[in-house]
Order: sequence, then structure tokens, then C-alpha cells
Amino acid sequence: MKMVAAAKLRRAQEAAEAARPYAERMERMLGSLAATVAANPESAPPMLGGTGKDDTHLIVMISSDRGLCGGFNSNLVRQANKMIAELEAAGKTVKLIAVGRKGVSAMRREAGSRLIEEYEELAKPMPAFDQAELVAGKITDMFEAGEFDVCTILYNKFVSALEQVVTPLQLIPFASEATDDDGAGDGAAYEFEPDEEEILSALLPRNLAVQVYRSMLESFASEQGARMTAMDNATRNAGDMIESLSLVYNRTRQAAITSELIEIISGAEAL
Repeated sequence: MKMVAAAKLRRAQEAAEAARPYAERMERMLGSLAATVAANPESAPPMLGGTGKDDTHLIVMISSDRGLCGGFNSNLVRQANKMIAELEAAGKTVKLIAVGRKGVSAMRREAGSRLIEEYEELAKPMPAFDQAELVAGKITDMFEAGEFDVCTILYNKFVSALEQVVTPLQLIPFASEATDDDGAGDGAAYEFEPDEEEILSALLPRNLAVQVYRSMLESFASEQGARMTAMDNATRNAGDMIESLSLVYNRTRQAAITSELIEIISGAEAL
């Protein structure tokens, strides 16, 4: 399983790293567009400014479909429960969408009626954009129906095979935390064709699917890294246990042989 996870990790890491520049650049571009329409919030698309309320929160949790990956899923579930507890302590209503069989089974036990949508075996054999569009479409439909005010996606961000960080990312209302380091934020004047509102209306739903897809790719790469590390530790622990048990076995066997020899010698001397 370690070797299989290592092979999958290489492909998953390449896919996650390839998706980052596109997702980050789209986020920066939308942030720039959002800044131009901030002066006229009445004309801003709903996904940009949200409903204006903060009463109902939707959490989208990206987990794995398979286990044997260490604390990958348990850390994610722990953080989700912490977020739910903090929001409900503040008087908010919480709804949950779980992606991944392990997250679904855990939240069925712990979230109860808060779990409103489940996606199992969605990212097999690897996450694809149409799968992300399925989840993003559900989020969009719920938002247009007025079923929540704030949407946050919770996933494991891939850092390395040894480190995965549980990361929350707010999707609705749009909040950009990316820094622009390529000169696009130098205060230059831009002209948009068509106008900013129309561009945002088209790009915000697209950005939602892109960010969900990016989160699924990061989560998949993190899962393979966590599984590779967990299986390596399991192999080492099994080897240590075999050595320890072999030592105990050999000592016990030697003691039994010595005891039998003593009995034979004692019997011979008695004759």
C-alpha cells in the first residue's frame, strides 16, 4: 500500500501544484474586479457580497473515501466539529455537505440533522472538474434558494508527504486573501469589456467550481501522502514487533530445551 500510495502521490501532487496558479490567479483577478464594484454594492452580484447576513453557515468538508491514512480524516472531522461548536455557540445555524465516504460516515454520527448532502465515491479514481462542478452546482442552488448566508470549504492542504494542513476557505461571500505579486496590483487603470458586474456574474460561479476542484486535488494529494507515511510507519512497527516477538520466542524455546536437557541429565545420573 505504501508503494501504491507513493505512485499515486506523484501524480496527485503534480495535479494539485498545476491547479494552484490558475486558482490563485483567478482569485486575484476577481479580487481586483470586486474592488472596482465595491463603491456600488447595490449592483454587485449576490455571490460577491453575500446576503448581507451572517445567520446560516454552510460547511463543505472534503474527506477521503478510503481509510488507512493516519490522522488525515480524524483531524478534518475534529476541525469541522470545532467550527460547528464555535458557530452554534455564537447563535448561528450550521449546515454541512460531506464529500468522501469517511467524512460522510463520521458526520452521520456526529453532525446529525446538520448533514444535508452526501457525496461518496465521487473522486474516483482521481478528482475531475465535472465532479467539482457537481458540488459547486449544489452550493449555487442552495445559495440562490436562500438556504445559507456564508459558505466555507474545509479540506487538507498538501504541504508535503509528511505534512497536511486542515484549511478553511470561504467561498461565499467572495473573500480574497491572495497577494498579487506579479504587478497587477500596481494601481494601474483597467478598462473592462463588458462591464465589471457582468464579468463578475459569469466568473463567480466559475470560480466556485475552480476552488472546489482545487480543494479536491489538494485533499487527494494529502490523502496519498498521509497513507504513504502511515503505511511506512506500519511497516516499521510491524518489523519491530516481529523482531521483539522473535526474540521472546527464541528465549522461550532455548529455556524449554535447557529444561529438557536438565531433566534428561538428571534422570541419567539417577540411574
